[in-house]
Amino acid sequence: MLAWFRRLMPREEGFFDLFTRHADTILLGARELQGMLAGGPEAHAHYGAVLAAEDAADAVTREVVQAVRRTFITPFDREDILTLIGRMDDTLDQMKKTAKALALYGLTDFGEEARSLGTSILRGAELLREAVPLLAAIGPNATRINLLCEQIRQVEGEADEVHDAGVAALYRQARPEGALAFIAAREILDQLEKVVDRFDDAANAIEGIVVEQV
Repeated sequence: MLAWFRRLMPREEGFFDLFTRHADTILLGARELQGMLAGGPEAHAHYGAVLAAEDAADAVTREVVQAVRRTFITPFDREDILTLIGRMDDTLDQMKKTAKALALYGLTDFGEEARSLGTSILRGAELLREAVPLLAAIGPNATRINLLCEQIRQVEGEADEVHDAGVAALYRQARPEGALAFIAAREILDQLEKVVDRFDDAANAIEGIVVEQV
């Protein structure tokens, strides 16, 4: 009965625009983080852009929270909306932490594994950007959404392997006099891997919504 009533009531469709704006910002942040990992003189400019993207995403998140409070009928459960935007926002929060670590250690060459993880982050952002707008019509898009979430999960699994291989390589190459360099490089790999994990969390939130709505 409740589901039937909800279908009859006017719904606030602006949520989907907000989700998409946030996903656009995540993708921008991922591109800028990848730019940082390329090193060189432009790294600092990319650092500022990552921070700006995180600020922009926070603004969208606040809009979503406010919309949940003032909207009588939401497109799906309020808690699911807050969980989704929270998980999405976590991706950029972690990118910001990672960018700060990259800037703090002042490295100019982050290594092949770090750059590979940057590519994984960008791929996760692209998949999320494709999946999020499809929530506006979950029924006909359920199969595609689930496939995209599974691809995000595959990216996360591959990133775990790259991270572990990178840490092992650092350990093999480590020398007593280079302990600080090892710690810095290990921290960067850990932070990058956490970003990919946050995309997996967002995919799980999306899948939860699909299960409830289909």
